[in-house]
Amino acid sequence: MPVRLREERWRQTASAVYLSLPVRGLRVTPANIFCTERYLKVSIPPFLFEAILYAPIDDTNSTAKIENGIIFFTLYKKEAAMWDSLTLANANKEKLQYLRENAVLKAHEKAKEEAEAKKVTKQEHKKYVLEATMRLEEAERRRIEDLKEKERQKVTKELELWKKQQEDAEKQKRVQKEGELLPEAEQLKEKKKEKMNNTRIPNEGTCKPRIKATKGCGSYSMFSENLKEEQLPAPRSAATIKINFTSRVFPTALRESRVAEEEEWLCKQAEARRTISADLSELEDLKEEEKNPDWLKDKGNKMFATGNYLAAVNAYNLAVRLNSKLPLLYLNRAACHLKLRNLHKAIEDSSKALELLTPPVPDKENARVKAYVRRGTAFCQLELYTEGLQDYEAALKIDPKNKNIEKDAEKIRHLIQGTTQDT
Repeated sequence: MPVRLREERWRQTASAVYLSLPVRGLRVTPANIFCTERYLKVSIPPFLFEAILYAPIDDTNSTAKIENGIIFFTLYKKEAAMWDSLTLANANKEKLQYLRENAVLKAHEKAKEEAEAKKVTKQEHKKYVLEATMRLEEAERRRIEDLKEKERQKVTKELELWKKQQEDAEKQKRVQKEGELLPEAEQLKEKKKEKMNNTRIPNEGTCKPRIKATKGCGSYSMFSENLKEEQLPAPRSAATIKINFTSRVFPTALRESRVAEEEEWLCKQAEARRTISADLSELEDLKEEEKNPDWLKDKGNKMFATGNYLAAVNAYNLAVRLNSKLPLLYLNRAACHLKLRNLHKAIEDSSKALELLTPPVPDKENARVKAYVRRGTAFCQLELYTEGLQDYEAALKIDPKNKNIEKDAEKIRHLIQGTTQDT
């Protein structure tokens, strides 16, 4: 049987009722107080106080203040009038039961309406955040495209200028070669004239031998010089050599030492794209870069750095749907949940990250330390200090020189000792 509290005192004005209820020695929280238009209840097991009010009140504006072991109620009347008594007098048991049940039912309906309104507000907020994020990303994408276009125009101008310089250099070389060939041609013509003069005015004594000599190599050498002069090749024309490069996905040059790593990355991207086309048909409107888990992870990191934790969680959620095997996605999302006080979700993400970070190789030690610390922090905020201390000690085993983790673990030990002594 509950013990009823009957030491209440009250006074009234035309617009409000002031009620004081002594609860000395009892721990009272807002959860112990229940108030509707016609029903007021204070339940601190095994103590109970309830009152069917004389007239309706405005329960939304009414207040309750707990101070020095006394609860002070300020109840605002819906209609300005003086009450004959605090509670409804001369009411039978059935009517009181009906009013009590009706008050509880209205409270449940009101709580349900508030929950629905909160849900609608939350959905609208998520939609707004997503639209704002998409607008920012669109602006960033346009900025990057503009930079690329400007750089492309700059490179095109430089290339045209280089081509023009090359053509001018070729013309200058051609002119120089022609200038060098002209004196040689003039010298050959002078030698030809001298030889022609020698053959046209010979001495009488030497006429026959010269005629005989013309039958030999002398006549051949003269005609061969004429042939050489006539068969001089023309200067070679200038031409432009076109160079074609093999198309690449990566912007960097090809290196033999990175071929295996690049092929592995391309395979992963192809697998992610196949997963998107098979399971995420609703994401068809996204661009190619928005379907990249690494790009989404970087976007989430930027959102986290600016304090926009909800947008960061949305980015990590989409990245996890695209690739659920990246431990850093769960680790970063756990940090966001800690900031948003979603402690159970932070524990789940940290545990999933630890599963993906097995086996415990040296390269994954830093990530494992973060996962243990974040899960331990969530446990401690839920007042599960024993589990939190276990995670901090696991992190210390991996990184024993970390003074910050050691200090936090020592604080948790003191908390556990204080809780044990209190009990």
